[in-house]
Amino acid sequence: MKHKTFFWFVLPSALLMLLFIAMPIVSIVTQSLYTAHEQVIVTVENCGPFGCTQEQSVDQEATQALKEAEPLGQFAGLNIYKDRNHLAFDEVGEAWRTTEGFAEFGSRLMNLPFYDAMAFTMTYVIIVTPLTIVLGFIIAIAINSVARMWRGPTIFFSLLPFIVTPLVGSLVLFWMVDARGILGTGLQWLANDPNLSVKASTPLMWIMLMVYGVWHSAPFAFVVFYAGLQTVSTDTLEAAQIDGASRWERIRYVVIPHLMPLTTFVALIQLMDNFRVFEPIVSFSAQAHANSLSTAIFNDLGGETRLLSSAAATSVLTIIGVGILLTPVLIRTWRDFGAPKH
Repeated sequence: MKHKTFFWFVLPSALLMLLFIAMPIVSIVTQSLYTAHEQVIVTVENCGPFGCTQEQSVDQEATQALKEAEPLGQFAGLNIYKDRNHLAFDEVGEAWRTTEGFAEFGSRLMNLPFYDAMAFTMTYVIIVTPLTIVLGFIIAIAINSVARMWRGPTIFFSLLPFIVTPLVGSLVLFWMVDARGILGTGLQWLANDPNLSVKASTPLMWIMLMVYGVWHSAPFAFVVFYAGLQTVSTDTLEAAQIDGASRWERIRYVVIPHLMPLTTFVALIQLMDNFRVFEPIVSFSAQAHANSLSTAIFNDLGGETRLLSSAAATSVLTIIGVGILLTPVLIRTWRDFGAPKH
């Protein structure tokens, strides 16, 4: 392809990426370096027959003048990143100096909002991502072995969790794990504890959120792997079978190596999605048991006092976290496809 043709071919995509990705990121980074102006307080002295009293009030005109003069707010540099709601450098340093064991230090760390949200987010990513890939692969292998006349209906039912809106799907599961729901009642029967409540237990709530994450995301991995299975060479599989390879050996030495590029792709998508987990926590009303970086941003932007700078700082830290998580996968992708062949 000629350079001129390639330029005009990629120009629309490049402009859209600049408009909807690059510019918002620059805006968020800039906002995270500024904090809101403090209100201008004036003291008014009122004197009467029984003496004088002082009253304080907000000078609306002066406050508005400050906002108009500096729309972004006061420059704070990296102070927002270092405060207690984010990286909490002072609190972490004090905890490190005053605690005697790692367990106690970790407990102190989990009392800080950012590290509490990061703990759940990373746990969710580390558990849900590989389980989604494995379950999606198993479903693809199973459906690929089903008779052709049954594949259509089987594929349809396998895709239902992915078709259902995340909010609706999480609400359905939330109702099912209620003490009056089928799953909640079943857990009470299995544990022989009529007072057992998933909604009141932090470990059970974490497990339920991750179960939902795997249930909702596995169909995407299944679709990708099922499409990849259609490209596996039948000649290679037949040759392996003739050589005496069992079904497991054919999957291990023929199918899995063939699908590794697709596994990398699924891992990339799942890492990004799972690191931004939000809908299950809100739908399950699980904020008392689990908070993620996305819910922290949501909480900062909600209410009457919108903490834009705090939300921006958390967004920047989230972007950095996603970049760190994706680095190993991107390096592998570069080695497999981008590195020059010798």
